[in-house]
Amino acid sequence: MENKLNQLRKAMDSTTHKGLHFTEAQKHNIRYAVQADDSIKHKKPNAFVLFAVATFTICLLAFFVSTEWLTRESNEPIQGGSISPNKWEVTHDYKEDGEVVFSIFPDPELQAEKPYGYIFHFNEPFATFKGKELSISAVHKETGERMQVLPPQPITEPSTGYSSLQRFTASFQVPYSGLWRYEVSLDGDAYGNVVVNVAEKQADEMVFPEGLPEYVQERDVEQIDWNRKAVTFGGNLIGNENQSGIIGADMPSLTGQKWMWHLWDTKAAELTVVGFHRDTQTVHPVLNHGNGWTIALGGENNGADVHTPSSVTIPERGEWAFLLYADREFFDVIVLEINE
Repeated sequence: MENKLNQLRKAMDSTTHKGLHFTEAQKHNIRYAVQADDSIKHKKPNAFVLFAVATFTICLLAFFVSTEWLTRESNEPIQGGSISPNKWEVTHDYKEDGEVVFSIFPDPELQAEKPYGYIFHFNEPFATFKGKELSISAVHKETGERMQVLPPQPITEPSTGYSSLQRFTASFQVPYSGLWRYEVSLDGDAYGNVVVNVAEKQADEMVFPEGLPEYVQERDVEQIDWNRKAVTFGGNLIGNENQSGIIGADMPSLTGQKWMWHLWDTKAAELTVVGFHRDTQTVHPVLNHGNGWTIALGGENNGADVHTPSSVTIPERGEWAFLLYADREFFDVIVLEINE
């Protein structure tokens, strides 16, 4: 046993415990390995990689936050109301906190390019409106065009027969079909809005009666400018100054009247008058109490080159255009409002 231990000691002394245990090459390799391991542990991260990771994280966070905000905004009403300016759903009621503040009742036949009456039913007490100015603007969804359809109206009394503005009426027209947002304002401050759908303008079928002179053309009626209202000139003439005018039409009514027609810059011998009613799109004779179309013209009078008196009868209320033909040629149009 002792001999075996002595042999083992000799073997160990010859390897690890005596003499040179590592060669210079082994020492170099060990030092290199230790230094390499230390550099790996303490090497700083790449700055570009850190920047890229940070930027991506921030952008991702911003995306989720903005998406959340936009989703909430698109689903929430504007402050104080139930209709967002960015939403275009047809609604005739404006609500706040679930309660109807006002409603609109448009004409069932509502069309573009035609005037229609609207009824606004306001639910708040009259004190809310008294002494203020109420106005209405219209915004078209497709074009973004905005226009004031009702100029500021001073509110001094409730709707007739009501305690407040339960029957506030307005009449206006919009030029395009599609969705329109009507915005109501009080003293210039937004009060509320509703969205209505306006149909395309339908071609009106004009009704021409039997016996209408053949030189009266449909295109003459189509070219009527309803904004060119008759004006007063020369003291007591109503019409278009220095072109055509009527004495006796300053208070037009549905009862029979005497009118004296005047034309300038013509020596015509005959005058044809064709009455056109805007609302019904119908043509009527008005001369000789509604029995005739044409009368003879006389000489100069009141500065006009020719003139003639006649009896007239207007069959119904509304806007009228009186188309004048001098010796069978289209001459002028006089536009009058007749409501009495």
